[in-house]
Amino acid sequence: MKNYFLILISLVFASCANNQSNCNESAVGFAPFEGQQVMLGSQETVDVFNQIDAAWAAKDWELLASFVADEASLIFENGKTASNGEEFVAIIKDSYDESVEEGEEWAWTTTYAYAVKPTKPEGSDFSNNRGEWVHAGFNGSDGTYMEWYQIENGKLISWSQLKRDLPDED
Repeated sequence: MKNYFLILISLVFASCANNQSNCNESAVGFAPFEGQQVMLGSQETVDVFNQIDAAWAAKDWELLASFVADEASLIFENGKTASNGEEFVAIIKDSYDESVEEGEEWAWTTTYAYAVKPTKPEGSDFSNNRGEWVHAGFNGSDGTYMEWYQIENGKLISWSQLKRDLPDED
């Protein structure tokens, strides 16, 4: 019986080795544009996210800004927007300075991050087809955050942030 199991596992691996697209490119669900589905992205994109998160946590503003592409679309939970690294960092630094002045802790724990990408229907040129997307969640000192990072060639080209305030303690 053990041999049959080993043969079955070997066949599965051989099948994937011979036809990578069927094993790695499974699409599920749907994306915003006609004909799009969602696929898993790459660890490389999650690694870029981890570098962004580490620079942010270390308050390495220059490094953080270097990850942002010019003409990016960056939207904070409070409605503020930025379109390049300098503007992005300026908003973050203001938030940090305000927290320090008010004696608040400025910290978070990253709770998850994964990369996805939409399929690219033939003939489509949708804006979400560029790069891959990382969805990340954070437990912050002032709330819970969910963020989307669109990363292309190691640069942040689109980012949005949602926040849920912490519940009032009774």
